[in-house]
Amino acid sequence: MSAKPAENPPIKVAIVDDDEGIRASLGALIRRAPAFRLAGEYADAETALKEIPLRPPNVVLMDINLPGMNGVECVRQLKTALPAVQFLMLTVYEDSDSLFRSLKAGASGYLLKRTASARLLEAIQDVQAGGSPMTPHLARRVVQFFAKPPGTDSPVARLTPGEREFLDQLANGYAYKEIADRMKISIDTVRSYVRTVYEKLHVHSRTEAVVKYLRG
Repeated sequence: MSAKPAENPPIKVAIVDDDEGIRASLGALIRRAPAFRLAGEYADAETALKEIPLRPPNVVLMDINLPGMNGVECVRQLKTALPAVQFLMLTVYEDSDSLFRSLKAGASGYLLKRTASARLLEAIQDVQAGGSPMTPHLARRVVQFFAKPPGTDSPVARLTPGEREFLDQLANGYAYKEIADRMKISIDTVRSYVRTVYEKLHVHSRTEAVVKYLRG
């Protein structure tokens, strides 16, 4: 008899939001979803900084506008202490400054609080799998903010057309499987692009690769 394949463990999710109603709503959503487990709910950054390292989750849903320390600084400190934890900003803000400050602090994704429940659960799975979920509108802001022709001495100039197309797909927030489907290539080819692009751009993460590519 063949062994039964092991099921993936649930994704542990923590929530940091000062709005009690939103916190309760997000908590209920996570509890209802079989693939997830609620790892903690926190009303402010200071409590999150003390408690999250004691029971590290896989993913943290982080609000920006918190009382006292803001969410961006909370992410910066937690990411330093817990580099394996992924941070997904969930906020009402659409401004470019909040977006870029969050990414620089170590966030891997940025969605609006009005995001549909099903899309939010998909985004949590995406960020846990190495993706950088954003709305198309916010992804375009990233492109518009950084895009400029690369200089001839830039490592970006040495990328192949295929590597550039791959990075374009990354910049638009697609997961690796989606990129494989959109580029009509295998997932192994996508992984090959990841290795070569990281090596050429001297980066170690998806967010670093996208930012360096868009800066030129």
